[in-house]
Amino acid sequence: MLPAYGNRAKWELLVWLAAFLIIYGLALWFNGHEALDALFRSHEDYDLDEVFTALNVAGSLGLIYSILRIKDMSKEIQRRLAAEEHVDWIACHDPLTELPNRRFLESVVSRGSSLAVGAKYAVYSIDLDGFKKINDLLGHEKGDLALKVIAQRLLGLFADDKVFRLGGDEFIVVIERNNNPELTALGRRVVSAICKPILIEGASIELGASVGFARVPEDCESLREAIRYSDSAMYAAKKAGRNCVQGFRPEMQEELVRKLRMEADLKVAMKRNEIRPFYQPLVDLKTREIIGYEALARWERETGEFVPPSEFIPLAENAGLIVQLTDQLFRIACRDALGWPAHTILSFNLSPLQLNDRLLRLRIIKVLEEVGLPVHRLELEVTEGALIADPETARDVLNELSQEGIKIALDDFGTGFSSLSQLSNYPFDKIKIDKSFVATFEESNKQGKVVRAIISLGSGLGVKITAEGIEEEGQLRLLQDLGCDIGQGFLLGRPQPVDQTLKASQTDDSMAGAALRRI
Repeated sequence: MLPAYGNRAKWELLVWLAAFLIIYGLALWFNGHEALDALFRSHEDYDLDEVFTALNVAGSLGLIYSILRIKDMSKEIQRRLAAEEHVDWIACHDPLTELPNRRFLESVVSRGSSLAVGAKYAVYSIDLDGFKKINDLLGHEKGDLALKVIAQRLLGLFADDKVFRLGGDEFIVVIERNNNPELTALGRRVVSAICKPILIEGASIELGASVGFARVPEDCESLREAIRYSDSAMYAAKKAGRNCVQGFRPEMQEELVRKLRMEADLKVAMKRNEIRPFYQPLVDLKTREIIGYEALARWERETGEFVPPSEFIPLAENAGLIVQLTDQLFRIACRDALGWPAHTILSFNLSPLQLNDRLLRLRIIKVLEEVGLPVHRLELEVTEGALIADPETARDVLNELSQEGIKIALDDFGTGFSSLSQLSNYPFDKIKIDKSFVATFEESNKQGKVVRAIISLGSGLGVKITAEGIEEEGQLRLLQDLGCDIGQGFLLGRPQPVDQTLKASQTDDSMAGAALRRI
């Protein structure tokens, strides 16, 4: 719209000049000045000459004012045009690295959807390895500085080509292959540049990269397809290990199609309630009674086949479905827990994203009230890694839940970051020893000392200790001797549907009871 204002001002000036020339021509033709003088003299009583003089002066001032206004309007138009250009630049560029963003890439893809005959391109998808750990340990500010350095290094390698930041730690590079470069070698140069240590405020930061690339027209016919194929190659490189480079192969697309199909199946399964909680017993190692169950998500297809949680949980996280899935499972688990004995607790895992939700307490209390499960029968499990993304919000959320009477358990203790500081900063009622310690603590003297230290720490703090992954009677016996409070593992009971938990609580023929009677 702004260029139209500028054209309008120019046209108005031209119209004014044309009118002036017409009036001037008529005045010459009719000898206008002398005619006006005669008119003024013949009507002196009306002071027409003074009126005409005043009109001339006012008209001249109006002309000067109009010229100044047109000049000001022209400057304002230029300022607005510059502002619009700046807004367009912001909309198409990443504000942190100043690289073109996903929107800009989309415009490039749209223009290049039909390539000229014989044109050759390559698209690189780059994902940083270890970037999340930088954010977790050093903070987002240093992570942002690292991203700026990585962006400059990529621009140094691809000065004449397009480097895009899609968000997070993902980058795309589009190059025209005029001289047929060796693409794998170029990908290794990208990895080498990214892997160089980054010095930020005295701290040395080291990152890695997984790089995938696809070619046009050898692998596909359009830039849009090349971006998708290079992304498949990048995921293959990430699976192959740190700092790998992979070119696209057709079987990678098959894996991508499988992943997309799996995501679609996941959405359907959630609508059909095919993903349900199974329950693993939590056994008091002193009284030998089942005191609760941990809810674990299980996906059983219509064919009876189970999809491993290690497969569909990361898929739900990447697809942005994990919060919805967690809420759905929580409501089901609360209803199931109503059928257990009154002293039995429900242990439920929170996703990291939920700890950033300041309305979590209200949502949980609302579900408990609707279902009718008392708050003292609920225990929420969080991992150490989930606390680091936003520690202040996580602390506030957990404090609010604890004040409601909900128990909080620290899961996978010893495998995350800053374990001891977590115990002092958050309201934990229970510590769960990770199964990796339990699996080896009988044979490994060092692991045994770690387990003993954790149990002693819990005793000193007045916090219950749960040992996960108990699979052998020797492990169970030793944990009882060390004074561990609660046990969990295949020896004491595998995850099972709710009807099996109800049967076990009524007949006392559970695996936990059998195992403990043998000890």
